Order: sequence, then structure tokens, then C-alpha cells
Amino acid sequence: MATDPVPPDFVAVLDADFVPHRGFISRSMALFHDPAVGLVQTPQHFFNADPIQHNLGLSRSYPDEQRFFFDHMQPCRDGWGIAFCCGTSSMVRWSALQEIGGLPTESITEDFMLTLTLQDAGWKSVYLAEPLTEGLAPEGLKEYVTQRARWCLGLMQIARSHLGPLGKNRLRLRDRWSVADSVFYWLTTFPFRLAAIVYPLLYWFGNVTVVDARLPDVISYFGAYYLWILIVLNILSRGMVVPILNDVSQLIGAIPISRAAIVGLIKPKGHSFSVTAKGGDRTRIVVQWRMMAPFAVLLALTLLGLVIGIFWDRFAFSDAGDGKWVVLFWTIYNLFVLSVAIIACIELPRRERHVADAPEKARFDTGDKQRDLWIASLKSDTVRLRGHPYAEGTRGRLAIRDVGEVEAYVIATLADGARLHLLPSEEQREALLLRFYAEDNMPGIARVRTTAMLRDIARRLSFNSGSS
Repeated sequence: MATDPVPPDFVAVLDADFVPHRGFISRSMALFHDPAVGLVQTPQHFFNADPIQHNLGLSRSYPDEQRFFFDHMQPCRDGWGIAFCCGTSSMVRWSALQEIGGLPTESITEDFMLTLTLQDAGWKSVYLAEPLTEGLAPEGLKEYVTQRARWCLGLMQIARSHLGPLGKNRLRLRDRWSVADSVFYWLTTFPFRLAAIVYPLLYWFGNVTVVDARLPDVISYFGAYYLWILIVLNILSRGMVVPILNDVSQLIGAIPISRAAIVGLIKPKGHSFSVTAKGGDRTRIVVQWRMMAPFAVLLALTLLGLVIGIFWDRFAFSDAGDGKWVVLFWTIYNLFVLSVAIIACIELPRRERHVADAPEKARFDTGDKQRDLWIASLKSDTVRLRGHPYAEGTRGRLAIRDVGEVEAYVIATLADGARLHLLPSEEQREALLLRFYAEDNMPGIARVRTTAMLRDIARRLSFNSGSS
């Protein structure tokens, strides 16, 4: 007797460039024991450095930009019951998805809107803070900024929709507050970062006093506030808030993100989805001149303003009183921020291959002879052997640790070995994926290592000097 197929109970969401670790499904499904839970989000980890990490040479000492959000913000939001879906690395209850009519499409950030739609229907979204997936971060600066601007635009579309903080819906007060908080984040943080660069110039070139305060008052009030904010944030986030680097990460995308925020609020509809391109040629130095140009102009103007202030009759503009010392400090700080932003616009070659690169022994059996060789690099479909130059077309079986004997043939003869194409079975392919992505500790950098970061910065600056 024929029966209708049983619909799935849950739907797992993974981007094409993400790989689930062993336990992703079983660990995520455990939180669905609460029948009110409609969505479980897990953190996103990346096996490559994001553009700011990479271009500043900090991939070994400074976390990717998403770590603060996934390691600290989302757990806090979960405590308030307002954790939200971030697309990939999530699971949704099928019955909940059916109830709301499928994935919402009114916003280009359909993941956040899915969360609000589920909450509007009475379902809960929860967060599981375990590293269960790993994927590709944007590899280029343009792609990185495009992705952030898309998030901003999508959030503004949500704010203007019926699920906005002032819309007619059944959202809780905390849900509405969550959306409003996100709107203020995108609408104020990035324009303010631009304003912080421009305001000192108003004094140097127009005698416009932006900060009219005595120096002791600035130190005792703002200085104390700023210092305590840094101390508390860094205690809670394991040192992730590094002043200049944090400013640079916001400044890099400030112009397009500010534009997206304003356009999204004024005209929320009619915008296409911009895909984050990945996998291009990253083997050479690329200077993002168009992105660098505004920072270079602002740096030149800031330097000129500083020269005017110091050498032209020792602060020719004296109307600011003690405020001129605030502007002087502010200007010097901006010089550092703009300089680092310019360096970040110089994209260094990427040599990551997202493979196991540690040399290991392997045995290649061609039928008539076996040889113990070294694996110089290993991917899911190719391997580079060192120790004996085989002729192209040579076939055999390669014994790989934890994988077994994999059929392979030589596709290129090298001076000290050969490159082979692997023909793994399904079980062997799964074993390779486990080796690459599921058998290690939490990927990436979880906390700032100050001494290592300073060494990396010095190394990056010496690279610039050597290149010039």
C-alpha cells in the first residue's frame, strides 16, 4: 500500500561554502526538546582570515570581526530571548516554517526577518554557543564591505515593514526594542565614525569649535567614561575591543554602509540581493584604490591641519580655548586610524588552501612497487607527494592516515615528486572531510594576544617598507 512521504521535522541551513562539523545536527536538535522553539542558531566560524585580519597581518593574534558578535553578543541576546537567525549554521522546525508560509522574502536579510516572523507567530529562537560549522569569510575587502552594506539595507527594510518596531504585529516589547537597537546601530555607528574623522578638520580649516570644553573636564568626565567602557568591554570580551583596530573595522565600510542605512529607510523596496563573491584569484597584491582614496584625502587634510595648527603662530585659531588641546589629541589619533585604514586597503596575497598542510608519511602502491613518501599538501581531491617523481598517468593506491587506501593517479610530474588526483569512495571522502573540518579545537582566534598582535603589526609594517 502506497503511503505519502513523511515530511522532515527539521530543516538545516548551510551556505554553500560552509561545512558542518560532526554533531551539528544532533547538538542543534537537542534544543528542540522545548516544543515552543522554532529555530536554533549556532555560531559561524571561519577557516580563513577576514580581509582586515589578513591585510593587517593579524590572522594569528586578532579575532575576526564576527567573533565579538557570535561569542558575546548572541549569548547575551539569548539570555533576553531575542537571539536571531544569521542564515547559515541554523536549524528550523519544519512545522513552524509551514505555519508562517515559508521563508519571508520582504527583506534581503531574510534570516533576521525569519526570526521576527517566527516570534510574531509565537515561536522562540534560541542560540547554541558551540562551534559546529566552519566556512569561508569574505576574502576581499570589497566583498567584505558589500556584505555588511547588505546586512544594513536588509535591516532597514525590516524596520519599515509590518514587523518593524512601530508596526502592527504581535511582537513582544523586547523584540521591538531589538529591532530598534539594530536600526540605531547601523544608522549611528558608521556616520559617527566618519564624523569623528571630519570634525577636527572643521577647526583647523574653518575655526569651527566642535568640542567646547576645558581640558580637565574632558579628562575627568569623558576620559573616565571612555576608560571604564574599554576596561569593562575587554574584561567581558577577552580583550577583543582594541581602540584603533575597532575604529578601522568600522571606518572601512562607513561610506557605503551609511548610504545603505539612509537609502533603506527612505526607499525600502526595489533593491536586489548582492552576493558575496568568493574563490577568486588572491595570489597577488591588490590595492583597492577607490576604497583607499577617501582615507588618503582625509589623511592628507588631517596632516595639513596639524601642520597649520603647530607651525602657524602656535595655534593661529585660538577661539577654542582649552578645546584646541582636545582637537590636537583627536587629530593625532585620527592620523593613526586613517593610516591603518589605508594599509588595510592593500590586499596581500592569500596562500590559504584550507587543507592539511603538515607533512606526513604515506605509502603509494603502484602494483609493482611500494614507496614511503611524504604528503606535502592534501586536499579533498588532490595530493602533492614528495620523494619520487612519478610519470603522468601512473595509477595506484595511496595509504592516507585515518582515511585508508585511496585510488589515485598522477596528473603532474614534479622535480621532487608528483601531484595526484584522488578518487575516494564515499566513506573515504567523509573521512577526509572529518580530517579537514571536524577533528580540531575551536577554529580561529577567540581572544586578543597583545604581545603577538604587536609583533604581527611590526611584521606588517616591515613588509610595507620592504615592498616599497
